[in-house]
Amino acid sequence: MCGRFVITSPPAALRQMFGYEELPNFPPRHNIAPTQPIPVIILDNGARHFRLMRWGLVPAWVKDPRNFTLLINARGETVREKPAFKNALKRRRCLVPADGYYERQSADGRKRPFFIHRRDGAPMGFAALAETWAGPNGEEVDTVAIVTAAASAELAGLHHRVPVTISPADFTLWLDCNAHDVDEAMQLLGPPEDGVFSWYEVSTRVNSVANDDAQLILPITDEERAAQEAPKKAPKKAVARKAPAPPQDDGQGSLF
Repeated sequence: MCGRFVITSPPAALRQMFGYEELPNFPPRHNIAPTQPIPVIILDNGARHFRLMRWGLVPAWVKDPRNFTLLINARGETVREKPAFKNALKRRRCLVPADGYYERQSADGRKRPFFIHRRDGAPMGFAALAETWAGPNGEEVDTVAIVTAAASAELAGLHHRVPVTISPADFTLWLDCNAHDVDEAMQLLGPPEDGVFSWYEVSTRVNSVANDDAQLILPITDEERAAQEAPKKAPKKAVARKAPAPPQDDGQGSLF
């Protein structure tokens, strides 16, 4: 799956890679989480455009998003049959730029976070699907989900799902819903080839959405690992104090 990801490439480099017309200037992000606005590339009237959308797709037919679980990922194997995604797959395929993502591996009762990135250091485009939810008062919210696939043998040790990455040579095939139908697009929804990605363990600081700094994508140090693996001391129990004995009634009563 993909529940946190990173964008660190300069805006100019991403614009050159994805070929959109706008000139957005945005800071690097090291811990992007669901419900946050994220950059998305769409194709509109034959041209690529940069848009901000909320990560967590809400289908157009949902009446009240507050009662609907946000869909941050879409399984590539079933995306063409699921009511929440099938229309977006036909008409609103898009790309999410990224420089890497996080995954957690369970071991010894702990969840160890890892940072996964392309071995050559290049940015990538996640396959994604967009949907605009329109409210009863005319409000509109652009939302997006990242498509995932079953992990290859190389990455399965971290997690059984991986985000689908679209190569630059296939950007047009994925984005152009008029020229390329669903059957063609579905052929792109596979895991990356072995050898494309590398990964290493990082600090558990990434577990907190409040942390968003360049230190998050650095390999974990021996000191950090020792601190994380150290047994936590149980909090001291508060000593119960005896309540003072009530004063003896002298028969006169009291207002206090």
